[in-house]
Amino acid sequence: MLWRFLLKRIGAALLLGIGVIIVTFALTSVLPGDPATAQLGDRASADPEIVAAYKKAHGLDQPLYVQFGLYVVNLLRGDLGESLQSHRSVATDLAQFGPASAELAIAATLLAIIFGIGLGVVAALRANRPIDQALRLFSLGGVSIPIFWLSLVAMFLFSTQLRIFPSSGRLNPGDTPPPTVTGLYTVDAMLSGQWTTFGVALSHLILPAVVLSAPMIGLLLRFTRSSILEVLGNDYVRSAYAKGLSPRTIIGKHVLRAALVPIITVLGTAFASLLAGTVLVEQIFAWPGIGQYAFRSATNLDLPAIVGVTLFVAAVFIVVNLVVDVLYGFVDPRIRTS
Repeated sequence: MLWRFLLKRIGAALLLGIGVIIVTFALTSVLPGDPATAQLGDRASADPEIVAAYKKAHGLDQPLYVQFGLYVVNLLRGDLGESLQSHRSVATDLAQFGPASAELAIAATLLAIIFGIGLGVVAALRANRPIDQALRLFSLGGVSIPIFWLSLVAMFLFSTQLRIFPSSGRLNPGDTPPPTVTGLYTVDAMLSGQWTTFGVALSHLILPAVVLSAPMIGLLLRFTRSSILEVLGNDYVRSAYAKGLSPRTIIGKHVLRAALVPIITVLGTAFASLLAGTVLVEQIFAWPGIGQYAFRSATNLDLPAIVGVTLFVAAVFIVVNLVVDVLYGFVDPRIRTS
């Protein structure tokens, strides 16, 4: 039963990935302009022989279905084309900028899990009391405050005025990154035993991670509170209290697990959005991640890079949704039979 459930979810994810590839190719095919002109530039594209040679080398002189076949073959080989702005492989650029976004997203998500779920449990157990009212107001503020405004205020207070945290980048100017293992500076610094570099990387990470986690904390707090309140009204919870079980056991083993499905949904979607790259936060804090790379690609009309980022973002959402679906089956076994 479990294997059937997993195969169904993996099959759905693969079909979704194929659909994304088809749509992406179709959109790039109908866009105005000549890709050869965009790649070669004005001077080279003025020579018909150069343009013809370029089209032949890249299969652009072939029928559309042949081009799609070449497109899929290149994707399977990890070839996403060459970026117009960096003149490097788009896959190489994504490999360079991806770990920065991953580190920021993981840190923000950990903060959101600790504070969002923790405060949500407190709000549910103290429903309609002053602390619950205060936490609900806090969650509303976290969800409603514009992320760019919060980023600027946090940078002004904690970087410019109080000088507690650095304002930009992943390391101080002139610092050498730790030996690359995962691409996450904090993790790589720990693995290599460079604790000074770890401290510097962590100090640069804290402020943008806290800002980025604020909307997630607000969402998780609200969903956790409402989900736990719904579960607390069930008969088996009242029976557990009547049997004399401790509140910690009831909340930890019975209530929280039953309330996890909507929490996992929110957490998975939010994490995918963060990992795909939050443009405003990365721009403001000069964080060299996917969001900043996507912003530069869009402003420079770098079509290969835009397509590469689009496929990367789609892949992230597909994988995260697959993981969320699988977690559903483990949290609530009844879902496996649906």
